[in-house]
Amino acid sequence: MGILLSMTDEELVVSFAEGNDRAFEVLLSRHKHPLFSYILYRVRNRDLADDIFQDTFIKAIFTIKQGRYTESGRFRAWITRIAHNLIVDYFRQERLENWVSNDEYEFDLFNNAGLCEDNIETVMVREQLLDDVKKLVRHLPGSQREVLDMRYYQELSFKEIADKTGVSINTALGRMRYAILNMRKMADDHRMVLSMN
Repeated sequence: MGILLSMTDEELVVSFAEGNDRAFEVLLSRHKHPLFSYILYRVRNRDLADDIFQDTFIKAIFTIKQGRYTESGRFRAWITRIAHNLIVDYFRQERLENWVSNDEYEFDLFNNAGLCEDNIETVMVREQLLDDVKKLVRHLPGSQREVLDMRYYQELSFKEIADKTGVSINTALGRMRYAILNMRKMADDHRMVLSMN
């Protein structure tokens, strides 16, 4: 572990991509406090910040394991951008469900191309992607499929998932992580691309 602590972020990313899970633990430990503070400052709600923080690192794991991390020397900026995009996605969903005043937020929610309606091509790509993901989910072990369903379809927090399934939050997070890794492997085996980017 001592060697890992002396490594740069980029070296840790490479080590994690090659299968060293402890390298990601060091990255998480190194960046969790500033990243969580950033998210909490933006959303002003600790439970929501916890969820976005967890989703940020799950997305980071997925992206690195897919070999799509290209931000050489800028891990902190990259992980912060993932969090920012998840925050914007959350507020976009809220906007669809409720009337939101732009004056309540420090950044302009509505004058943002990311919040515009999708064109037909984007909709078709998303539908194909969702169809591919559903096929992969059907092949996951039951406990992993259950966590994915609760998180993404029932929109439960990891605390709620842990309570409903009678496991610890860490176990729920672990199941989600392994579900994503398994889906990644299945996607690789079938040459599927699980990204709209």
